[in-house]
Amino acid sequence: MKRIGVLTSGGDAPGMNAAVRAVVRTALEKGAETFAIYEGYRGMVEGKDKIRRVGWNKVGGILQLGGTVIGSARCQEFREREGRRNAALNLIHNGIEALVIIGGDGSLTGAHILQQEWPGLVAELVEVGQITQEVADTHQSLTIAGLVGSIDNDMHGTDMTIGADTALHRIVDAIDAITSTAASHQRTFVVEVMGRRCGYLALMSALASGADWVLIPESPPEVHEWQARMCEVLHKGRETGRRDSIVVVAEGAQDRNGNPITSQDVKEVLEQRLGEDTRITVLGHVQRGGAPSAYDRIMSTLVGAEAVEAVLAAGKQDEPVVIGIQGNNVTRTPLSECLNRTWAVADAIKERDYSKALALRGGSFRQSFRMLRTLVRTFPHDPEPGQRRRRIAVMHGGGPAPGMNTAVRAAVRLGTDKGHVMLGVNNGFRGLINDEIEEMDWMSVAGLAPRGGAELGTNRYIPEGRDFYAIARSLEKHQIEGLLMIGGWSGYLSVLELFNNRQNYPAFDIPMVCLPSTINNNLPATDFTVGADTALHSIVWAVDRIKQSAVASRRVFVVEVMGHHCGYLTLMGGMATGAERVYLHEEGVTLRDMAADVEELIEGFTKGKRLGLIIRNELANEIYSTAFMAALFEEEGGDLFDVRQAILGHMQQGGDPSPFDRILATRFASMAIDYLAQQTAEEEYVSACVGQIKGKIQFTDLHDVHRLLDMDLARPKSQWWMALRDFARIMAQPEPQWDLRKAKKESV
Repeated sequence: MKRIGVLTSGGDAPGMNAAVRAVVRTALEKGAETFAIYEGYRGMVEGKDKIRRVGWNKVGGILQLGGTVIGSARCQEFREREGRRNAALNLIHNGIEALVIIGGDGSLTGAHILQQEWPGLVAELVEVGQITQEVADTHQSLTIAGLVGSIDNDMHGTDMTIGADTALHRIVDAIDAITSTAASHQRTFVVEVMGRRCGYLALMSALASGADWVLIPESPPEVHEWQARMCEVLHKGRETGRRDSIVVVAEGAQDRNGNPITSQDVKEVLEQRLGEDTRITVLGHVQRGGAPSAYDRIMSTLVGAEAVEAVLAAGKQDEPVVIGIQGNNVTRTPLSECLNRTWAVADAIKERDYSKALALRGGSFRQSFRMLRTLVRTFPHDPEPGQRRRRIAVMHGGGPAPGMNTAVRAAVRLGTDKGHVMLGVNNGFRGLINDEIEEMDWMSVAGLAPRGGAELGTNRYIPEGRDFYAIARSLEKHQIEGLLMIGGWSGYLSVLELFNNRQNYPAFDIPMVCLPSTINNNLPATDFTVGADTALHSIVWAVDRIKQSAVASRRVFVVEVMGHHCGYLTLMGGMATGAERVYLHEEGVTLRDMAADVEELIEGFTKGKRLGLIIRNELANEIYSTAFMAALFEEEGGDLFDVRQAILGHMQQGGDPSPFDRILATRFASMAIDYLAQQTAEEEYVSACVGQIKGKIQFTDLHDVHRLLDMDLARPKSQWWMALRDFARIMAQPEPQWDLRKAKKESV
């Protein structure tokens, strides 16, 4: 039976505990033994009680905890060969053949060195008599998989590192709160964020919050120009009526000569040149503390499980790998490649080759930086002489979703900056029918980036009959040449109706783009829709509190979440909260299922269990409602446990959008405006849906959309996340029986 050790090293990051839980439970499910190495590399060097066998239930209840329950510490001894030899000895004494190491680039560099030196270290242990040759022969190699646990998101091999999304939540929440105070007093705030030599947190938080200026290490300003340029932009903003100014500074910010630019430097410049009442907020370690976001819990769980798969399948000579995430796909990349690419960015910054540093951060980083440079402008660029100004309408369709306003702001500003006339349609397709259309300018969308809801208004009305004539009149009256619809299922169907009626109404013969925005994540040609992450975060926030209530009184909660016939929120909510059972419409619900769940609950509570959590999709079954399930479990549970139901309702549609949704909305809108402008210039245009598939933004022709839809159930025929169903079931199951038998045998 293979033995796997897991440790966390370096700075703590929200989501580390979720990864540890996934490593332990996946390994046990695969028949391997698991050992927790406490206090990181220090525990590996010291050995003894710092390396302990860990079982299934030992990692229960840690999914939602911040920090790392197995500890992390700096270890100077491990930097020396003697310390690594002691670490090797302790691993061999415990029979550990594979390691899953969760940490930043420094921690994974240590792992790389340990794996390279392993044969030599084992030989030295034989030479000094600490192990026999027979023992050495059975430990000729050490298998390693690394997970990048760092809020900085500064390592190659993954789109997102463990903890980065949670850190963005902390920063964006803080900037949102600061903005209201700044506006009240017409004040400027300088916000310093973490990230070391990586500007990811600064860049993305500025993009998500609608900040007015940002300073990052990868693209520093000129030595004597940045002060004047920054002050010019902020001063013009005041002249246009803006009451607040937010400047985000990365802790590693510098000018082109490598001189540091601190938050204090920025404050002094603003006070001296503009006479601004300026305050500094250094967010510090609050960025890495607290409960992980829904994304970090799910992502950490997926990469933790894949790490176990990797070490179990690895050959003796295989190089260590980094387990990462790209889009919604879990990936494996050689550790040496990840380290070399990561170091290359640091070297480029050190050598002041900033174009190379920016390129090495990747296409998404560069695109975000370009968008931000436009969005922070006080006014758009003047149209180029002779440029054809396209008239593009922006509207909503379907139910409200957090991030709709963010998409509108990005579309209007980016479109206006490219010289186009942007028109806003109020009240969805009813507004298009009733000619509720008005031109939008740069300042009309100020402040929309962080705001939930849909300021343009939206509804689920789908045009029919005489509506088409009225819509054609409105399009002709305003000379609309392109249409961007930001919305959900009803909005998509409405656009398809216009698209299919082009022969009857020439005004419909224009390029159209659907931008997916719904909490249900039930739209075709995209893995994620704008709004779904915020809804998922709201569910997790609520369920965390429900769990605290339930634990106090030996209680089972049946929680109903939205999604119509799509179970995305249900399954992902279950994975992020550790629910024992989820009920999906995709699988159906039977009495046999509920009877088995009742038996499992009774057995668990008989053995001391204090909490039961079941999450149900709102349309999982028409007969077996949430109330029915709660009553059934209450009756069968007797005196063992109480049962309560919680219907989360429309709180899932409300609230300010998450950083993920704000950034996704901005990227979608940017690509959609560019696409529409390009298509309006073509003789044969293509109308399309914009979406993100396997981490890449792409367009799907509207001609192909019908074959992707299950019209009766209002969801795509293929849903990528259903592939996670069996894995989610494994994570949520009680302790496997084989593990129980083994534990009893060892205790005897």
